[in-house]
Amino acid sequence: MSGREYPDRPRVGVGAIVIHAGRVLLVQRGIDPSRGLWAIPGGSLELGETIQAGAEREILEETGIVIRAGEPVFTFDFFERDAEERIRFHYVIVDVIGEYVSGRVQSADDAADARWLSPEDLPNLPVSRNTLRALRKVGFLP
Repeated sequence: MSGREYPDRPRVGVGAIVIHAGRVLLVQRGIDPSRGLWAIPGGSLELGETIQAGAEREILEETGIVIRAGEPVFTFDFFERDAEERIRFHYVIVDVIGEYVSGRVQSADDAADARWLSPEDLPNLPVSRNTLRALRKVGFLP
C-alpha cells in the first residue's frame, strides 16, 4: 500500500465545504502537508468508501461536526516536492458541499484548530491557496 509520504501512486483525498449561518468550517492543519495553513477539513479516502461517506467521516473526526455530504464541487491536484525534487506528497482532492446537521466545533485528529469563519476573518489567516479557490468557486468569497 502506498504511504502518505513518498507514495508510489497518488492518493485520493476528500473534503467538505460546509457553510452555516454565513460562516465556513475550516481547520488549521496540524500535520504535513500544509501544516499550519487553514483549509477545508478532510483527509484520505479509505478503501471501499464513497466520496460522500469519506467526507462525512473526515469532517466528524477533525471537527466534531456531523454533515450530510453532497455532490463534488471542486477537484484539484496537490503535489509537494522535497529539496531533491522527489514527490513527497501527491493527492487528488475532491471537495463536496456539506450540509451542517449537528455538533459543536472542536479540533481533533489531524487538525490543530477548527473554527467557523466569516469571509472577513480569512484575510487575517494563512489560508491555503486551493481553499481560497474552492471558496470562490462556491460563491463564499468574491
